[in-house]
Amino acid sequence: MPDIVNTEQAQAWNGPEGAHWARNRDRWNAVNQGFNEPLLGAAGITGDHRILDFGCGSGQTTRLAALRASRGHALGLDLSGPMLAEARALAEREGVVNVSFTQGDAQVHPFETGTFDAAISRYGAMFFADPVAAFGNIGRALRPGGRLAIVCPADAVLNDWVTAMASLRGFLPVGDFGRVGSPGMFSLASPDRIRDVLTAAGFTGITITRVQAYGTWGHGAEDAAEFLLGTGPGRHLMEEADTAARVRARRTLTEHLRNHEASDGTVRLRSTSWLVTADRPADPSDKSR
Repeated sequence: MPDIVNTEQAQAWNGPEGAHWARNRDRWNAVNQGFNEPLLGAAGITGDHRILDFGCGSGQTTRLAALRASRGHALGLDLSGPMLAEARALAEREGVVNVSFTQGDAQVHPFETGTFDAAISRYGAMFFADPVAAFGNIGRALRPGGRLAIVCPADAVLNDWVTAMASLRGFLPVGDFGRVGSPGMFSLASPDRIRDVLTAAGFTGITITRVQAYGTWGHGAEDAAEFLLGTGPGRHLMEEADTAARVRARRTLTEHLRNHEASDGTVRLRSTSWLVTADRPADPSDKSR
């Protein structure tokens, strides 16, 4: 895989983390699907558009974008080989033909300048080693006047899965999930940080709106607890604990999640995110737009 500078993330997403997400693609889509419509609507996709979906994972948002751009094309880019394999298989199975997927690092990928009308990302924009360089590269891939639209997590305390994991303090070495700045789930949790990064990357017209959605994390508390403990953060915490602590942690998390069981038995947790839009500045010499 050429042109990779974000080597730590590449290793993770082509290792256990990527395998976990690929194996549980339907579950992750059920967790995050409440943000699909806000994201795609904010991108302003029309029938002829060419769309870049960076950090596309198993490609649900890429395929949805391609369906909106029925005469255009959607490209999904991701570091993870396992997830891209799922994305390609799903696109073929669903008969979405105006879509393609490429393994690469958006921070340095050699995009053709001005290729895309819109660039989108659902929870794929937080892991860049150098976010200014990454968004600058993505911005150059947009045509003048092109639109960026991303969804990224807001404050950790406003996300129910974080509260659930925090219930394990005392059994497991639970740290701070909400670090802003360094690559990770909450690296863009601060609106000031988002504005600074996108402004430095050359974007204008930045808007940041808080959005919330409830996602399905499991069918019953036991199932949801097993899923959470199998994610990257959960797996890391369990590996650091002894057998007795693991048993107590699993029991405690299960009891915590019972409070989130709906009448049909599904466990629904609130996620709070930022819906961010920004524009590549229009070329004043282009009179056609």
